[in-house]
Amino acid sequence: MLRTITLGSCVSVQGHFEKTLPDGRICVRVGNRIYSGNPVKSIKFAA
Repeated sequence: MLRTITLGSCVSVQGHFEKTLPDGRICVRVGNRIYSGNPVKSIKFAA
């Protein structure tokens, strides 16, 4: 599953979900690298 995280105020990374950390951050894999950051909240669209 693809997930998006933020690595600061302006940088975001999208990759395959790896795991959730105890402090609420999540890890995503992009190629051979793993990034951890705060998850981006999803938006519900009205039909």
